[in-house]
Order: sequence, then C-alpha cells, then structure tokens
Amino acid sequence: MAQKGYAVHIGLNRVDPNKYEGWSGDLQGCENDVASMKEISKQKGFSTVDVLTTQNATHAHVKSAIEKAAGALRTGDLFFLTYSGHGGQVPDTNGDETEDGKDETWVLYDEELIDDELYALWSKFEQGVRIIVLSDSCHSGTVTREPPPGSTGFGPPREVPAEESRHESVGRVKVMPAAVMARMQSNKAHRDYYEKIQREYPQGSRVAIGAGVVLISGCQDNQTSADGAHNGLFTESLLKVWAGGKFKGAYQPFQKAIARVMPVSQSPNYFVVGSPNPAFEHQKPFTI
Repeated sequence: MAQKGYAVHIGLNRVDPNKYEGWSGDLQGCENDVASMKEISKQKGFSTVDVLTTQNATHAHVKSAIEKAAGALRTGDLFFLTYSGHGGQVPDTNGDETEDGKDETWVLYDEELIDDELYALWSKFEQGVRIIVLSDSCHSGTVTREPPPGSTGFGPPREVPAEESRHESVGRVKVMPAAVMARMQSNKAHRDYYEKIQREYPQGSRVAIGAGVVLISGCQDNQTSADGAHNGLFTESLLKVWAGGKFKGAYQPFQKAIARVMPVSQSPNYFVVGSPNPAFEHQKPFTI
C-alpha cells in the first residue's frame, strides 16, 4: 500500500483578548506562514491538508485535527504539522520539566496547548508513523516534550555575520508578554484550568510513543522568534533554504542550513522524540 501524507497547518495573527486578560497578541505573518506551508504540502503530494487560522485555531479544533490525523495514518505514513504564532510558558506542576520548571505552550485562539498535551497526542499515532513538526514560535526548542537528560534545548545562539540576516523585522516577537503571563497566573480561574490540564497528564512527557517525531523549531526554549512583514523569520529562512524544493539534504542538514541564514538572537533547534527512525531522519524533508 502506498504511503500517505497528512498535513495540518496552524497560524494565528491574533488571539481572543477575552481569554488572555485583554491581550490580543497581534501578529502579521502567521497566516502567511500557513499559506507557505500549505503550498509545500501541495507540492509534495499530501492527500489531506487541513488549515486552521486565527479564530479557527482553537484548543479544541487543534487537538481534534491532530487526533483525526492519528486515526487516519498507518505505519510508514507521514504527518506534517506546523504552527506559527505566539509561544508561552506555564509553571510545571507534574514534575516533568526538570531543567526550567516550566511547560512550553502554543498560544491558541482561546487557550494554550501545553507541551504535555502535545506529547500525549503523539501516543495516539501508530508505531512507525513519521511526524515532522515545524514550530515558528517563541520558547519552541523542545515544545514537543521535555528535553531528555543532557539536552536542555537551551543551546547558545550561533554567531553569524550580520549581513547573513536580511529579514524585514517589524519589531514584533512571538511571545506572550511576561505581564500577561503574570496576570493569567494571578487569575484563579486561569491557574486552576492549566493545573487541571497537567493533572490529566500525570506522566507529562514520559508517555511512551511509537511514532518517530522530528521537531525543527524557530528558536531555543530560552529565545524568542521574530514576526515579519510577510512571514515569520524562521519560516522566511526555511523557505529560502527550501528554494521551492531544490534543497537536496536530509532533515538535520536542513535545520543547520536554516540556522546559517538566521541572526545570533534566534537559533533553530533540531529535536527528536518517540521511537528512533534513522531512515526517516535521512530523507529529504517532507517526503511521503
């Protein structure tokens, strides 16, 4: 049976201020990032391509889209998941974040998706499914789970000549401001909600998964990702390296090539979880 490709692309140019203590988190390039990723999916022949942008990128819709993909894919199939939007952090309450005591999040339209939830979703996929995740967001170095011992996700920024970065930054970064995070933590309803989510996943990112998951993130856990006039900096750099499909290398060389055209302040991470799948990692990116 031919292998199948299933893609879900998520991007938010703003969030619901009623759910985030009055903060709307306006961005400019995230929906364009989705359009760019959709184009790659079409080019590579993915049979299913789901798009969730801004108001439609709710916590329930995103989880449902990933669960739907898990139900549709079988061993050897490829799941291509991308996120462009704000990254956040919430205090870790189930003890799986030993390095910094914080769970990383995707800031969805109405609620944050905690990395423990994302990791638990991987366990729904069959053994041998290949999963590639691109996260153009702040604090995204290990958003697919807690880093294992000896791998913090806090790698030092790579020094590159200033002329290598020509991104037209508009001064926005994809991070929930500390003041907003503090207000949400002081709001008992918000705090209780996220603590409840973590209680529902007592094993956190220690759940066993059979799929192989490769994450290429826009930055390290302790860094921020820049928005831009058209695309986010990470996505813009990725598209430059991808060159319409002309890139010839595997996933890790792809990440390294992207890093070479990005500034000192933002270092993309390469992170692998789940069942080892060297053959997957050595394929050309997005190959079904």
